[in-house]
Amino acid sequence: MSESRSRFLPYLAFISLALIWGGSFLAIKLAVQDLGPTALLLFRSISGFVALALIVIALRKPLLGPGWRGRLFGFGIMAVTNAVIPWVSIGWGEERISSGLASILNSTTTLWTAVLIYWVMPTERPTVVNYVGVVIGFAGVVVLVYPDLAAHGLSGNVLGALAVLVASLSYAVNAMYQRRKMRNVSVFEISLGQLAASVLFAIPIAAPSLPYIHVHALSLAAVIALGAIGTGVAYLLYYYVMNTLGAVRAAGVTYVVPVTAVFWGALLLHETVSVTIVAGMIVILAGILLVNLRRMPRREPVVERDSAAA
Repeated sequence: MSESRSRFLPYLAFISLALIWGGSFLAIKLAVQDLGPTALLLFRSISGFVALALIVIALRKPLLGPGWRGRLFGFGIMAVTNAVIPWVSIGWGEERISSGLASILNSTTTLWTAVLIYWVMPTERPTVVNYVGVVIGFAGVVVLVYPDLAAHGLSGNVLGALAVLVASLSYAVNAMYQRRKMRNVSVFEISLGQLAASVLFAIPIAAPSLPYIHVHALSLAAVIALGAIGTGVAYLLYYYVMNTLGAVRAAGVTYVVPVTAVFWGALLLHETVSVTIVAGMIVILAGILLVNLRRMPRREPVVERDSAAA
């Protein structure tokens, strides 16, 4: 492989990741119409677990590390906060709002994380500028939600938006828990463990709705793509980008996903991209940008060497 091509591949992976994660909101919109939020949780968990397990086996990596039984409780917590609550909430929300709007609201995970970290990890508290970003980001949420709230009160659109915000908060809780309790566990084991736990939790949750669902080819393809591509392939792309371009650039996908999701929704579902949606997205992304600014390390003063002390 030529050097120029090897340099280009990480950026191609970055673009592919943004398109996949943006397309996940489109797939949810298609699948939830037939399956409903709880059955979507079940089928997405199953397809994600099977796809990721096959990938791990193909890479000849262990499915579980030593001492995995002691991490079962942690897998359960991560399943609830990273799958059960957010996937049901986003599915329920997308029954009422567009996939593009859902992706924009979902990007507030970074803002919620900055809020939670103040109490959970005091040594990593954000700066004043970062918290200005939090305020600006949530102002963007107000821009998106207020028109419907003022016109219709707590209508379906507003409740759908609030459901996606609950999902974003749950993702932030998951990130904090992973940092505190599961930091030294391999990403493959964490992913497989929580997906397996998600399947177990989803079975009783989805069981009452299963006799009433009507699975069509399009919704089935969407939910399989959610698990196999949106989970399995996306995990590999993300960690490839992180290892080649660095963690900071990899985290930049947060800014691109809402744009790609709005693009997919407008292109394939003919969703309306209003001035309010564009304005809210810009304000939220500006807030996220400020939240991710890091204080520059102070330079130590250079001590001039005494020429006589040779």
